Amino acid sequence: MSFPETRMRRLRRNKTMLRLVRETTLAVDDLVCPLFICPGRQIQKPVPSMTNCFYYSPDKAAQKAKQIAQLGIPAVLLFSQAREKDAAGSDAFAEDAPLQQAVREIKNNVGELLVATDLCLCAYTTTGHCGIVKDKKIDNDETCRALAKAALSHAKAGADIIAPSDMMDGRVAYIREALDENDFQDIAIMAYSAKYASCFYGPFRDVAGSAPTFGDRTTYQMDPPNADQALTEIQLDIEEGADIVMVKPALAYLDVISRARERFSCPIAAYNVSGEYMMLNLAAKQQVFDLDTAMMETLLSIKRAGANIIITYFAERAAQLLRGKS
Repeated sequence: MSFPETRMRRLRRNKTMLRLVRETTLAVDDLVCPLFICPGRQIQKPVPSMTNCFYYSPDKAAQKAKQIAQLGIPAVLLFSQAREKDAAGSDAFAEDAPLQQAVREIKNNVGELLVATDLCLCAYTTTGHCGIVKDKKIDNDETCRALAKAALSHAKAGADIIAPSDMMDGRVAYIREALDENDFQDIAIMAYSAKYASCFYGPFRDVAGSAPTFGDRTTYQMDPPNADQALTEIQLDIEEGADIVMVKPALAYLDVISRARERFSCPIAAYNVSGEYMMLNLAAKQQVFDLDTAMMETLLSIKRAGANIIITYFAERAAQLLRGKS
């Protein structure tokens, strides 16, 4: 039937009707809040390239984590600066490194909050690359061994979820084997499975001090035109032991999220990255639109595409709105 028998506006006649027939809902339970860790104590300082984002020393990170948990957000994702960089990225797997300290501080003070740790070497190597460089090339397998060692240090510190973001071939298998052999079978792996070589990471690279000193990341991160390849990457990570898979960035790759949702039954995370976050902030500053309205529409689009988990710098602000506390 068509008009006049069918009138689609019947289901949009008021806000209560809209609520009743709504197909997609966004909840606080969907959100993960990234936190940036820095060396030292009693430090909380603004991130110059990202509005309302801060570096936290491990002790301050625990205080911040408590505030995040009180909003009902179920998890944080930790990134860290290195104390010192070297060719091997040694601070990535040091037991007393800032990230490992922060994990212990948070789990000791906010035990119910899930702690995920970003696992990569880019912030720890003198090259700024996500792997160990030999003759101007990334040594894939040596990098995987270093990542497995770092993952084990995260697990020993108390991490609930290990999130490898390096895009090395086979790294999930290396990490899963290292965890299982050391009685960490219950630690989940959230793999950055379809991580694209994107310009939208710009503000974050300033945060982490992880811009490459030569070349770029196109030999390991995915080429933006490719979507079929993303499904293969995801399939391989699942076969290697990933419990959660991720598409990153989110907004420019909603089609990839959707296709992954149609094909795979495991939880799918999407990372609403720093460049996407700052686009909305800068546009709102110019009064192009209301920030909260644009933020919620954006996050809903990621959920509608099929993501179960949304990692976003808007997590606290969105949680406040969803809980009616704004």
